[in-house]
Amino acid sequence: MNTHIKTTAVTLSPAISEYINKHVAKIENLFNGDDSVKCDIEIGRTTVHHHKGDIFRAEIHIVGHKQNIFAEAEREDLIMAIDEIFVDAQYSMTSRRKKIIGLARNGGAKIKSMMRGMWPFGNSDVAATDESDE
Repeated sequence: MNTHIKTTAVTLSPAISEYINKHVAKIENLFNGDDSVKCDIEIGRTTVHHHKGDIFRAEIHIVGHKQNIFAEAEREDLIMAIDEIFVDAQYSMTSRRKKIIGLARNGGAKIKSMMRGMWPFGNSDVAATDESDE
């Protein structure tokens, strides 16, 4: 996974960089280590003169493997904003995966019900022959 971290009005300390890379590793496992996936992360302060309120902003944009995921958050703390964007991104990826699995299962169930109708010997014919034998 190609990861690019951009900062705005914030210095990227080694601790924050390590924290982001730890979260990126979790997301990278969902993509099975695909190198064609591009992950852009932007962190920063929305304003320099405010000291209270939602002043830290984080966003993530993941493109690749037939997915385009975007999440952003504004929080009082930079770590809280980073946590929220990664939770939102993981939720988006897993919900898409669950939707695909559900569609495949529903399709399989419909095919199975169609096959039951095509079978020449239904359960009603078997029951009728059992009663006539007695």
